[in-house]
Amino acid sequence: MSKSTLLDSTDLKLLSLLQVDASAPTKSLAAKVGLSTTACWNRIRQLEENGVITGRVALVDPAKLGVGLTVFVSVCTREHSGEWLQSFAEKVAAMPEVVDFFRMAGDVDYMLRVLVPDMDAFDKFYKDLITDTSLSDVTSRFAMESIKQTTAVPIPLD
Repeated sequence: MSKSTLLDSTDLKLLSLLQVDASAPTKSLAAKVGLSTTACWNRIRQLEENGVITGRVALVDPAKLGVGLTVFVSVCTREHSGEWLQSFAEKVAAMPEVVDFFRMAGDVDYMLRVLVPDMDAFDKFYKDLITDTSLSDVTSRFAMESIKQTTAVPIPLD
């Protein structure tokens, strides 16, 4: 990490506050971290320029948009070439139902978190996923209840 991206305690406090509410007024954030409004705004801009803050979004309830079924899909393959990975990654990244996509270490090669309206929609997704793709195992696990879900990265505020 370069010197310009080292984070101090003020940056960490600011990031913690922004993860709770990125729409909070800069004046309010500044008061909470002990900075002037201008200095606070400059810190936020610097965090964005350094890639620490990668975006600001609205969090949406999937069920209220009709995509309340969460499915965790683990994928194993015998194919591990760079060309295959690029093709598979492009295919999965283009599937709007996939909201998280990870390459894994261990007994599973890839893990996907998929949001769909219902079992019929998942069946269609599954058929699209396995079509023209060399996979050795695909296992789906259906979430019954979300007990904890967050987009916040843990920030040590010692």
